[in-house]
Amino acid sequence: MRLLIVGGTGLISSQLSAIALEQGDEVTLINRGKSAIPPAPGAHIIHADAENPEALRAALRGPRLRGERFDAVVQFIAYHPQHVRDDVETFRRLADRYLLIATAAAYRKQDRLRPLTEDVPLENPYWEYAREKIACEEALREAASAAGLPYVIVRPAHTYGDSKIPGFTGVSRHPWTLVDRMRRGADIILPGDGTSLWTVTHARDVAAGIRGLAWSPGAIGEAVHVTSSVPLTWRTIHDTIGRAAGIEDLSEQYVCVPSDALIAAAPDQEGSIRGDKMWPAGYDTTKLRTLVPGWEAAIFFEDGIASAIEWFEADPSRQTIDERTNRMFDALAARYRRALSETAADAG
Repeated sequence: MRLLIVGGTGLISSQLSAIALEQGDEVTLINRGKSAIPPAPGAHIIHADAENPEALRAALRGPRLRGERFDAVVQFIAYHPQHVRDDVETFRRLADRYLLIATAAAYRKQDRLRPLTEDVPLENPYWEYAREKIACEEALREAASAAGLPYVIVRPAHTYGDSKIPGFTGVSRHPWTLVDRMRRGADIILPGDGTSLWTVTHARDVAAGIRGLAWSPGAIGEAVHVTSSVPLTWRTIHDTIGRAAGIEDLSEQYVCVPSDALIAAAPDQEGSIRGDKMWPAGYDTTKLRTLVPGWEAAIFFEDGIASAIEWFEADPSRQTIDERTNRMFDALAARYRRALSETAADAG
């Protein structure tokens, strides 16, 4: 398969390029060449600003790609509907299939716990990112259908991997902050009482699902989420990270805090909390497994997170800390510990 990946050095896209190359695909990456993650060896690299349609088209007309056609294009960095419309015009004569990476955060939040299917309506009044991704899906359906470009919509959920340790909030850009807090005995904020169910999926499993959808005959015109089907509690997620980092018992470090308090302490996180992580999420992966026979989320969280810890420990420069988040966690945890102590004293 001849695969063009717009991106190629991100958490999921780097895994996709590696898996595709392992399977014998010819892989071309288009990106700006600014990622700290190196491209997979063997991939062809084209440096261009893929958010600029004219720059992208110029790159595709360049000597390396002139006249070439791709079996599939996978678009990882389209966040606005106009970008998708521009892509349809760019790729309608160059690709047999266009895959848009959307998001499972777009699903309407449910009033009861049941596995999410792709039939759940798309609606997220809390998070602009999710609303823009919904608009991207709508733009793709309209534009691609009119242009005759076959398409597939892919909806990953919370994805982790070697460069990403999953936390509830505040540690996306500097994920080692959470491990550092665990190891030095600092307070660890748990959302609610830590028992809400949440699904995390290793980037390699997500990438394997995407590659399968890139050739699956039945995937054309479909929207498919690519996730694990095994939700974990937030307490289990944190306990597992702790054990991988060498801490057997975090119970004395946990401070349980409601989502509203976290939003009050970090207002810039309201969208991702109220629009995603404060709701329990489990997924029915029947559709993906039907379209891509043999696919399973094969990497257990215990193994995936141990690999992530090793990746960070292999190079201390990767262990960056978010001091702003540290201050927020410290202040919030101290406030709740004080309130618990005062409540216990009053009860006594």
